Amino acid sequence: MNARDSILARVREALRGGSNGHLSEGETQLADGSSEVRQFLPKVPGDFAGQVALFAERSESLKTEFLSCADEAAASVQLKLLSDREGWESVAFPADSEIRALLANVSIAKLEVSRSTVKTDLEKVSAGITGCDALIAQTGSVLLTANSGGGRALSVLPVHHVVIAAASQLVPDLPAAFELLERKYAPNFPSFMTFITGPSRTGDIERVLVLGAHGPRKLTVIMVGGEGTSPADPQQPPGL
Repeated sequence: MNARDSILARVREALRGGSNGHLSEGETQLADGSSEVRQFLPKVPGDFAGQVALFAERSESLKTEFLSCADEAAASVQLKLLSDREGWESVAFPADSEIRALLANVSIAKLEVSRSTVKTDLEKVSAGITGCDALIAQTGSVLLTANSGGGRALSVLPVHHVVIAAASQLVPDLPAAFELLERKYAPNFPSFMTFITGPSRTGDIERVLVLGAHGPRKLTVIMVGGEGTSPADPQQPPGL
């Protein structure tokens, strides 16, 4: 076992009520402990429709706007409606042909992000649109990496973050999300991996909730696809 596995195994022992802090021979064989961890996490429906409903419920409580679209054409329409409603003047997105196609009917200034993009330019756009690696039904979170997010800054600097996800990227819980990262990237993990759970917020000042304190004030998730899509495929490209 490496240091990470050892620490996690001790945490599991403590959660089970163990007091000696030592691992039995059987416990040392647990590499990820997903089955054990799940018993301490909120339960998740086993069916796709139930997981979508749970993600939508979590999104609402987190002040995340969640839009489910049957196909790419519907998603393109939603982006146009979103742009008109929010009064976007400009949008930034990664070099992703599918996201570019979805924005075809959005008639505003578009910035395609590359390594040469100046970070201050991202602070000026109305919205940043990214793909993702997964949506997590259990917590209403978006799992995003530098690969799927168009770098480290696009999901952080614009005031409105819009995530485009395929329905096949919905996973039930946090252990499944970590398993997906392991399958998809190990051993060469991206330099930036994050779980985004609602828009940026803080309650540090007099316990008053303030959105956008350390990042986007608004978060919109557009899920493309529906019933009958296959489980999350770690080999599929970011985005759709």
